[in-house]
Amino acid sequence: MKKEQILNFLKSKDIWFWIAAAMLMALLAFVLHDCAYALAAVIPTASGRIISGTPLTTEITREYSKELLMNEVDKRITKVRPMSTPIDQLSRYAGARKSGSMIVDYYSVDVKPTKAILAEAYTEPASGSATTAAQKVQITTSNNDIFEVSETILVQGVKGYESDGKTPSKADLVLYISSKEETGELNVYAINGKTIGNITGCVPSIEQGTTLIRMGRAATELDVQTAQFEALPVKDQNYCQIFKMQIEQSTFQKIANKEVEWEFSDSEEAAIYDMRLGMEKTFMFGVKSRIYDSKKKEEVSLTGGIWWQAGKEYTFDPEKELTQEDLIDIAKEAFTGNGGNKRKILIGGSDFIGRINKLDVNKIVSADEDFVKWGIDFSEIRSKFGRLFILYSEVFDECGMSDYGFIFDPEFLSKWSHVPFDRQVLDLKGAGVRNTDAVVLTEASCLTLRYPAAHMRIIPKNA
Repeated sequence: MKKEQILNFLKSKDIWFWIAAAMLMALLAFVLHDCAYALAAVIPTASGRIISGTPLTTEITREYSKELLMNEVDKRITKVRPMSTPIDQLSRYAGARKSGSMIVDYYSVDVKPTKAILAEAYTEPASGSATTAAQKVQITTSNNDIFEVSETILVQGVKGYESDGKTPSKADLVLYISSKEETGELNVYAINGKTIGNITGCVPSIEQGTTLIRMGRAATELDVQTAQFEALPVKDQNYCQIFKMQIEQSTFQKIANKEVEWEFSDSEEAAIYDMRLGMEKTFMFGVKSRIYDSKKKEEVSLTGGIWWQAGKEYTFDPEKELTQEDLIDIAKEAFTGNGGNKRKILIGGSDFIGRINKLDVNKIVSADEDFVKWGIDFSEIRSKFGRLFILYSEVFDECGMSDYGFIFDPEFLSKWSHVPFDRQVLDLKGAGVRNTDAVVLTEASCLTLRYPAAHMRIIPKNA
């Protein structure tokens, strides 16, 4: 009876339909597997191979790392990672501000300038022709707008006079602004002026190009009001960029015995470092823009790097050795003329950091031992202007800028996150796509620098 049932089942049309369908599915799976494998990219590196565009399978593993899938022999493996990413690291330690949009508008305000130069020379009258008009004179500067009535001005390099008006003083000449013309010229008195003829308190000659330094205001006892001071911040803008990384591993790759412990978490860790290294380059040298991807039919936002946001620039001669005097000049430019802090970070390429390492320091500039801050190992250099935390950045070398440097104030570095760093597990098995474990890492963010004058690029001449 059973034999007759089996023969009738084999003679039926249904069994041959299902056999044909199974063979067709097997053929399609083989063809599609070959096509997908053909699109895969295996990138050789000095310390292994990077698989791009396809999940990591046991077949690929055996082809490019023949001894990996074996019995366990050693629990240790060296993971080759790139140099630390100081900009990304520091911005994460400081915390990110939440952005409700991919477009970030931010404001910064600079300090009011304190210096100007004399635009036209002033010549004192001759001894026999001096009148009281020489006590109050009109001058014009390269930037009259920074000066207000009742302020005092230090005339750099021009000596004043003692109380007798005849003896030159060790102190520089100081002027008092009594009024301003509608066209901007300043009417000034000399605080420690010169006696010309029988006229005391005259303003002595001042050459064109002399530096005039704005000092404090001097009010009278009955003054209730003074010239107003307002500061309006300047609006700037940056775009958040969506950074992504995907890691996949087939089920058979996961369960196979390996010569060393190399799990999915290890691949994920390596992917995070690669993602952060790419973000570091973008945060540093990226160009702010928005482009249209015609294939995806979507707009892509690209963030601008902080290199371009710095308001100062210092150049040095790469043909000469860096001296201690050069380092003092760099510190002077970085710490003066702005409202920044007295602790700043200097990062640079291998050639530039090498120049600093060759210096012999003395009492004027001192080098302290290395220390750890924000999870980063720094070297510290102290000067009378401020302290520089120095670090070599691999990103500069990779971008062809090994002889460049960048000084920034970490207090004025802001990170904006539209989508905070997120780890999402994809269920590709349940969706019927692939028999793999998959994770996608995503972050949409950007960096901004407030107070541009507190940050400085360091570039070689003729670069």
